[in-house]
Amino acid sequence: MRSNDYKLSLLFICVLMLTALKLSNGNKGGFGKGNDHGRGRGSGSGRGHGQPGRNQHGGHMIPRNSCSQLEEISRKITWERVEANPVLPAKLIRMQFHDCFVRGCDGSILLDSTENSRAEKEAIPNRSLIGFDVIDEIKTKVEQACPGQVSCADILALAARDAVSFQFKRPLWPVFTGRKDGRVSLESEANRDLPSPAANFTTLQKQFQTHRLNVADLVALSGAHTIGLGHCVIITNRLFNFTGKGDTDPSLDPTYADFLKKQCSNPPAPTTTVEMDPGSSLSFDSDYFVALNKHKGLFESDATLLTNPEAARISRNLENQRAFFAQFAQSMIKMSSIGGDQGEIRKNCRVVN
Repeated sequence: MRSNDYKLSLLFICVLMLTALKLSNGNKGGFGKGNDHGRGRGSGSGRGHGQPGRNQHGGHMIPRNSCSQLEEISRKITWERVEANPVLPAKLIRMQFHDCFVRGCDGSILLDSTENSRAEKEAIPNRSLIGFDVIDEIKTKVEQACPGQVSCADILALAARDAVSFQFKRPLWPVFTGRKDGRVSLESEANRDLPSPAANFTTLQKQFQTHRLNVADLVALSGAHTIGLGHCVIITNRLFNFTGKGDTDPSLDPTYADFLKKQCSNPPAPTTTVEMDPGSSLSFDSDYFVALNKHKGLFESDATLLTNPEAARISRNLENQRAFFAQFAQSMIKMSSIGGDQGEIRKNCRVVN
């Protein structure tokens, strides 16, 4: 879908917003169950670009008869895996986010390291990711049904959407397909380009602007932290030595800070984790923003949203679950449209052809 499909993309967004309003029905229970920090044919399949000179929601549309089984295969496998392992939604949505922020949404995060080069999945922010085997399983089935037609990058985008959608048993946003798989994956680029959980607002805003994502997108996509766990090692300084004087970040709610100190030793065990959305980390809902506005954002990158007037206003608005679902869907479509127009369709998601 390039510019000639822009209207179609907007139509999908409008339908999606109405669906989100209807589904949420004004209550907080919306999605149900789902886990780590980090981003149907009938629901819309296509893809886009967020590059200068192109429509943000533009992209290639796969012909309707090119792989009619694609959405069904992805949904079936992903839902079965999520039912067996409820941590997968947070892991897969984070995997897609980390893929798109390095070289665009080109599936480069799926590549394995080679003898001479360490791949993105070896980078520090990616070492806790799981779900690569889910992508492999979907790819195997899709190749059997539609050989050489669907990229690993598209499969990742579908699996991330379907994993989060498991709680609703219906797609939560359209996934536009037509991406190509990149041939380069570098650990160094992931360590450099992925937003840090300790980043301030100015840094985050610049990183998002690089990909033509605005403040509303930054805030809404941060809402993915409504599911998942964060490692104590990431927040140790914030709890025990914020300014180098053995103090605690004053922006944290004191009661919440005391709770976190009980969960996280000093120094922390590398594997110890805490909920990113306290008391609600298995439910995809707007509780993240409720907690955030009570100064219970786990990471500095969460808390910093309240330091910018526009972001703070948006975060208050997104306490409304209808508003969050609608904005998150739009922002996911935009993020999923970064790059991904150069490369190949890999036969195996872990290696280049």
